[in-house]
Amino acid sequence: MKSTQQTFRNQLRQQIRKTRANLTALQQRQAEESITQQAIVLIEERNAQHIALYISFDGEISTEKLIKTLWAQGKQVYLPVLHPFKPNHLLFLRYLPDTPMCQNKFGIWEPKLNVQNVLPLDELDILFTPLVAFDKQGNRLGMGGGFYDRTLQNWQNSSFIPVGLAHQCQQVEQLPTEAWDVPLHQILVA
Repeated sequence: MKSTQQTFRNQLRQQIRKTRANLTALQQRQAEESITQQAIVLIEERNAQHIALYISFDGEISTEKLIKTLWAQGKQVYLPVLHPFKPNHLLFLRYLPDTPMCQNKFGIWEPKLNVQNVLPLDELDILFTPLVAFDKQGNRLGMGGGFYDRTLQNWQNSSFIPVGLAHQCQQVEQLPTEAWDVPLHQILVA
């Protein structure tokens, strides 16, 4: 049986996803531009070379311009791939312009699994995460699968920082949190 908190979290997910889906193409392009600029500043401040991103899905701010900018700067970009042996876990694979891609079981594009392209988490500098909603305390609400929660559970002991990317309309006053929720280091907002 679902708890009241789980029900609220699911309702919040639906509400924010609907709001995000109603953003215009112009608003999405402006958000992509803003997030790209903010992310580049952060990457330069941290002298980051190994950056994990994601292919945008379901109204998330597009990461396409940021990825292309990072490639042009000679940075190494990694994308999440569903772990083939550990359910609900992610691997991060090197992503290049010619990387073969496929859709995972959720319909999200990811690199075809090639173990030679896997980078251990502790070799990342920044891990940019998608999110559905967030609050001022850095709490994030994802799609509900827990993939990033598992990935980030011990990030404070890692070399990388997790940074959320979000539209302003995704911010809420305070998220209801669960024991497994992991606050992010920072959230860039457009």
